[in-house]
Amino acid sequence: MDFNFYIPTKIIFGIGEFSKIKHLEMPGKKALIVISFGNSVKKNGYLAKLEEQLNKMGIKHVIYDKVLPNPTKTNIMEASQVLKDNNCDFIIGFGGGSCIDAAKAIGIMANNEGDLWDYFTSGSGKGKAIKNLPLPVVTITTTAGTGSEANPFMVITNTDTKEKMGFASDCTFPYLSIVDPELTRSIPSNLSTFQGFDALFHSVEGYLNKKASPISDIFAIKSISLIGKSLVKVIRDGSNISARADVSLASTLAGFVQAISDCTSEHSIEHAMSGLHQNLPHGAGLIMISKAYFTHFAHMDICEDRMKNMAGALGKKDVTSAMDFVDALDSLISDSGVCLAMSDYGIRKEEFEEIEQMARVVGPRMFLGDPEPLTKEDVLQILNNSYL
Repeated sequence: MDFNFYIPTKIIFGIGEFSKIKHLEMPGKKALIVISFGNSVKKNGYLAKLEEQLNKMGIKHVIYDKVLPNPTKTNIMEASQVLKDNNCDFIIGFGGGSCIDAAKAIGIMANNEGDLWDYFTSGSGKGKAIKNLPLPVVTITTTAGTGSEANPFMVITNTDTKEKMGFASDCTFPYLSIVDPELTRSIPSNLSTFQGFDALFHSVEGYLNKKASPISDIFAIKSISLIGKSLVKVIRDGSNISARADVSLASTLAGFVQAISDCTSEHSIEHAMSGLHQNLPHGAGLIMISKAYFTHFAHMDICEDRMKNMAGALGKKDVTSAMDFVDALDSLISDSGVCLAMSDYGIRKEEFEEIEQMARVVGPRMFLGDPEPLTKEDVLQILNNSYL
């Protein structure tokens, strides 16, 4: 029954809230707006609408528009220099999880010396303390998946070492987050799928994690039920705003789960996969390994009650065993129209040893949260059973 609960972010959630930003108090007078290199917020008119509101508030701004789908250390160091050169005093992460994660990391480097990897605590990171508080970060999410708007985590790739790693500190929670499901209408169905499953696995892993608590359990089960209820509706009809709101809420609740509990090694394994293959969408990688991964734990008979609870939350009727969750997951994947093969993204069986080793380098904390420790042979078997 022991738990820590600390989520200091102010979250504004609701349809139409994006248009009301001009009424909110911002934490500074000049913002660095961080967006992706794909510039979807420009194409959809969202950036112009944000700039208009900032201008009415008397807030100046500079734009950094080079963030990659898997944001890199190079992105962070370059953007933090842009911020310093323009004397910005806060950051707006505007877009998907990559932009929000990048904004958090930029906030660190805006007020601290050296290299971003000096502060990361896994892999080749040096684990130095963050001496100066990061600049405040405002997030405006246009996707529904990562939950980064509600937690302190960021995932950044060091392309030199091929390490894709997560990092968090109590000082890296966003200052303010705006979650408006209207902004997710423009997401293509394939990305809605990948992002929705990312949110699902955040909650599923958090619910199975050894750090799970009564508080994280409440958020996790509600998030899982919302995904089960509405993700397929979003995929089939992206204009369904009610379903979009459900999935947006599921993502934010899953962000709470991450903040209070944690992910398990499923995320570590996927980070190793997409660290080696930058073209692999994070959610797609998770889907690829999910059935084999959760089947492993279902057969171990160590978290049967929790897996049965999750099966029920996903909508499975007459639940009797842990494998009912895997069956419910398989049905959701099938109903979502997902058909993914590792080989489509250039992943080869010969890389499995490297993936297993890198997973433990970049995500040792998440392996510690597994319901039962995974051996090297276990991970290799999961990868082999997932391979297409």
